[in-house]
Amino acid sequence: MALLWRRELPPQTVRRGPKQTVSVDAVVAAGITLADREGYAGVSVRAVAAELGLRPMSLYTYVPSKDALTLLMVDAVTDEDTTPIPATLAPRDRMATIARRIRAELLAHPWLLEVPPWRHVLGPGSMRRYERHLAAIDGIGLSDVEMDRVLAVLTEFATGNARVAVAARDAARHTSDTRWWETYGPLLDTVVPADRFPVSSRVGATVGELYQAPADPDGTFEYGLARLLDGIAGDG
Repeated sequence: MALLWRRELPPQTVRRGPKQTVSVDAVVAAGITLADREGYAGVSVRAVAAELGLRPMSLYTYVPSKDALTLLMVDAVTDEDTTPIPATLAPRDRMATIARRIRAELLAHPWLLEVPPWRHVLGPGSMRRYERHLAAIDGIGLSDVEMDRVLAVLTEFATGNARVAVAARDAARHTSDTRWWETYGPLLDTVVPADRFPVSSRVGATVGELYQAPADPDGTFEYGLARLLDGIAGDG
């Protein structure tokens, strides 16, 4: 916790141990760079040290563990989202902006999807963003508890869709949708005949023509977000 809030705490007057040659910020930035490039599984104390040209053991003078480094990385990414949500936007558009920004962050840093989300990172970045998000929906007719729950629902919806979008993006790197259907389409025509699955065949043909892919995460996100906001507005 002290590392997360290191800029807000008084500077240490006495430092024990080896002299530090880089900053905690540099260690965190190296961890993010590594995670963006190699995925969360590629992040380790040894790998981050190598990224910085340090000995592995020396990294422990900056962060005590990979778990601690992960918290710092998550909060640093969260703190990149600094653009205020204009109060001039309609409440619905403010909520949509929250969901879209969360999804965009996950698409830009997909390793965040591998970090356990249950215990919130109570760092300055996450607290500043929570304050901005609450301020964006304050005064639209929701109670304090409803405001918190709206943010949770928007976050969970954006996260679930981002997970599918990332998986689709990764799959496309290995096999194109056209190639996949060329390979498996004939088999599916045999085992899923239209007379046994009439509704599935009709709908599948319609959306397949539209999507030109097994699914459409981007379109699904916008459609689902619109329906979600309809429900929030109706309840409010």
